[in-house]
Amino acid sequence: MFNQSGTIRSGTASSSNPMQDFEVVSPPDDSISSLKFSPASLQQNFLVAGSWDCNVRCWEVEQSGKTVPKSIQSMAAPILDVCWSDDGTKVFMASCDKTAKCWDLASNQSIAVAAHDAPIRTCHWIKGTTYSCLMTGSWDKTLKFWDLRNPKPAMTLNLPEKCYCADVDYPMAVVGTAGRGLIVYQLEGSPREFKPVELSLKYQYRCVAIFRDKKKIPTGFAIGSTEGRVAIHHLNQSSKDNFTFKCHRTNGSPNGYQDIYAVNDIAFHPVHGTVATVGADGTFGFWDKDARTKLKSSETMEQPIIRCCFNHNGQIFAYAVSYDWSKGHEYYNPAKKNSIFLRPCYDELKPKASP
Repeated sequence: MFNQSGTIRSGTASSSNPMQDFEVVSPPDDSISSLKFSPASLQQNFLVAGSWDCNVRCWEVEQSGKTVPKSIQSMAAPILDVCWSDDGTKVFMASCDKTAKCWDLASNQSIAVAAHDAPIRTCHWIKGTTYSCLMTGSWDKTLKFWDLRNPKPAMTLNLPEKCYCADVDYPMAVVGTAGRGLIVYQLEGSPREFKPVELSLKYQYRCVAIFRDKKKIPTGFAIGSTEGRVAIHHLNQSSKDNFTFKCHRTNGSPNGYQDIYAVNDIAFHPVHGTVATVGADGTFGFWDKDARTKLKSSETMEQPIIRCCFNHNGQIFAYAVSYDWSKGHEYYNPAKKNSIFLRPCYDELKPKASP
């Protein structure tokens, strides 16, 4: 059950579900690219997932842990990202076909609302104080902002390189690009560049998530790299609060070598402010960034964990298991299926009390 205690589990442990978590029925047929829960404006929990099979699926997640497939929408090419509108009535889908579509859940119709000159890697709904719009980041090295009533972008901002990852928590946006570019944007009034940020990470950025301070104000971000490392960066505090930590690495073998895996996704708990990371090593980890401690490590899945997210009240942790192609096509095993698991997580992510 998805309750405060989070003690009830589904099924028995297996190599494909070693944590005995609830399994989402009718998962995608190809690698999962994106995973998002519905916003707090909806009473029920809905989960959407985009996939390389060119589809976006939507499930209702019941209190029992049971999932009910609700609908599916297709695009002309693989889906790279999905996001919800703030009122929960629409889902936006970004695709390799260079367009983003708006899926109206009530009518079950989708229409194109954004276009780029290359695949769209990220999409985020911005609910500002004076405006609402869709932000899309593309491999055409631009960031575009779309008023859904107009076929042309309201604004286009150039990026130093291809957009690889982004996050939005009004009034802040952060975009990571190829070549380890990292730019913070100020969204209040109208979107504009706030400042580029240089980090000590030496390898490509793969995922980024904004965190809030104790007053629930967006104040910094965590960014994960292909080298099994996460950087925690505060925008307005002294540099001593910024640090990096290692994760998603196997313990040293007898010959002294360590296998190092990419951090595939990062998500902050909406209540506790603690953080989850998932990696190409097939594990997830829960962390307390303020105490700089690890709260939990998972067992190892059969395949990489590629995406993760929390539902709006932090009761459920969803994670997607798929091949991430990091080892090339020769390691792809079609017999291993794509899976999405749901885990009651509220207590596991509570910060440990100070001694």
